[in-house]
Amino acid sequence: MNSDLQKLHPYPFEKLNALKAAVTPTASLPHIALSIGEPKHPAPSFVTETLANNLSLLSNYPSTKGLLELRKTIADWATQRFQLAAGSLNPEQHILPVNGTREALFAFTQAVVNRSDDALVVTPNPFYQIYEGAAMLAGAQPYYLPCLDSQGLIPNFDQVDASVWQRCQLLFLCSPGNPTGAVIDTATLKKLIALADQYDFVIASDECYSELYFDEQQPPAGLLQACAELGRNDFKRCVVFHSLSKRSNLPGLRSGFVAGDAGIMQAFLLYRTYHGCAMPIQHQHASIAAWQDEAHVKQNRELYRQKFSAVLDILDGCLDVAKPDAGFYLWAKTPICDQDFAQQLFAQQHVTVLPGQFLGREVDGYNPGQQHIRMALVASLDECIDAAHRIKAFVSSLNL
Repeated sequence: MNSDLQKLHPYPFEKLNALKAAVTPTASLPHIALSIGEPKHPAPSFVTETLANNLSLLSNYPSTKGLLELRKTIADWATQRFQLAAGSLNPEQHILPVNGTREALFAFTQAVVNRSDDALVVTPNPFYQIYEGAAMLAGAQPYYLPCLDSQGLIPNFDQVDASVWQRCQLLFLCSPGNPTGAVIDTATLKKLIALADQYDFVIASDECYSELYFDEQQPPAGLLQACAELGRNDFKRCVVFHSLSKRSNLPGLRSGFVAGDAGIMQAFLLYRTYHGCAMPIQHQHASIAAWQDEAHVKQNRELYRQKFSAVLDILDGCLDVAKPDAGFYLWAKTPICDQDFAQQLFAQQHVTVLPGQFLGREVDGYNPGQQHIRMALVASLDECIDAAHRIKAFVSSLNL
């Protein structure tokens, strides 16, 4: 067996299940799950109809590179969304469809990291666990950058020592962030691009929450957008990851894309050809339909606005929590240990939240996820309101 498997930590939800198993929740209240970032809004009917209408294509092998029509659709969407120069995002050179960003982030790391070197993969902390596992199984060492409240929940890249950048082969960004919802501005992205040039590393920007935001006039910026503003239309050393899971409420479709530096994408295509992970053709046609429509995405954002407004109004003065820059998570400070908070809340109010320390790693004696919980506002509006009232009642009982 691969000895690097022994380095992997238990997944956060394994830890959460063990935490919950130690107590018995009240039977008088129905369970409300705010722990898993799985969208619960209905999938767009026109997408499911397109999927059903193409089921005859199950008899055909898909190609790893995917349908040209899908890649053209993605290029058109990304060019408009991130204000790229016309024609700069070439469907033949810069784009690959993938079976969701989770699979792609892991596979990309295996393709990029040179395990013969003393490689570092630099990641925010707390973080999406795939970054760490992918680094370890690629033979690299994760290097964690704390995302602190005092820094706006964005890593302080200026404090990273040059020796770290010299060993860095891959820098993971997550903007809007999981679990914090913090958005990295274009000035910081441009600074990181300059560092990538100076020290010769790749930037992988996980932007799967980019379409969940509050101000229709100010969508979050992306890495390719920063490239475009620099006139860097070859997207050198820069790659982005996008998904239909959150944008279009299609987590089960397992559809996303990777786009950026043509040289990197060519090597990644070679890796994926052997990896055997082509997207089913009927899923590609459904994805084309989804990427071509923005009306359902705007409706999706409005549903999340309603939930954030209602929940934050209830929790005001109860928990130290604020509306994030984007995404569908609330990253709240807890008045007691986050594990105790999550366990007791589950036992007393039958509401599941995720302890923040499960999403982080301790560095120099401190885990930046501790004393926080992540709440995913993915349940219905009524359930989110009910959960907020139960959380408020629980916190009030702690104060007593």
